[in-house]
Amino acid sequence: MTNAIDIRLAELGIKLPEPPAPVASYVPYVISGKQVFISGQVTLEAGALKYVGTVGKDLTLEDGQAAARLCAINLLAQLKAAAGGDLSRVGRCVRLGVFVNAVPGFSQHPEVANGASDLMLEVFGEAGRHARAAVGAGSLPRNVAVEVEAVFELA
Repeated sequence: MTNAIDIRLAELGIKLPEPPAPVASYVPYVISGKQVFISGQVTLEAGALKYVGTVGKDLTLEDGQAAARLCAINLLAQLKAAAGGDLSRVGRCVRLGVFVNAVPGFSQHPEVANGASDLMLEVFGEAGRHARAAVGAGSLPRNVAVEVEAVFELA
């Protein structure tokens, strides 16, 4: 069955991947009540890491934004699995936590995080507005540029 969110993803040219499997001792998501807590997603695409390196050194601000968007696509894949394959069950995006592997002194973490935030708005409309943290990190797993975690609410 196709729902409005699936249609919107198709309009955006986004085909959600199979949810990436955890690489360590954790689960990809936890449902507590109506909330879905999704573990940090990195820049995995077609089984390979993209956007590896440090923003401000190896990668540009625009690369960082694209990396955040890719992380958000992986979040949506996990969310779809958590929602039993039906994204129409999602009531809203509650919060994103965005971690940016950046050079010391880098100050555009919020702009990098917009790559993920903007996608939530594009996909869910007003229900995509969320609280957010955007922070710098001295390093991230596998040296990826960005990692994004999220909390969603099911309707």
